[in-house]
Amino acid sequence: MTEQTAHPIATGPNFNESGKKIAQLVYILQAVGFFLGGIPILVGIIINYVKRADVQGTIWASHFRWQIRTFWFSLLWAIIGGLLLFVAIGGLVLLANAVWTIYRAVKGWLYLNDGKAMY
Repeated sequence: MTEQTAHPIATGPNFNESGKKIAQLVYILQAVGFFLGGIPILVGIIINYVKRADVQGTIWASHFRWQIRTFWFSLLWAIIGGLLLFVAIGGLVLLANAVWTIYRAVKGWLYLNDGKAMY
């Protein structure tokens, strides 16, 4: 019996170089969008949904899932934080959301560059 790792490395039949390049592009759009506004982030999420079928069965699908979840949860917490600005804790929620979003983008990018799947 072979030991399986929690984060498989990208090799063999499930390795698709174009999927990796698309995931890299979306991570870049997330990072740029974080500093320049939401349009690049929206472009990134559209790319995720349009190209998601192309990466099914590869480890890059896990990165797409990670990116999609990052987008939706970040949007949710941004809305909640915006609404809570009226009761003074919204700023803390928005700050935590920003830190969490940056963490997810950096972690995903590092795993992608190492050829590892996200969990």
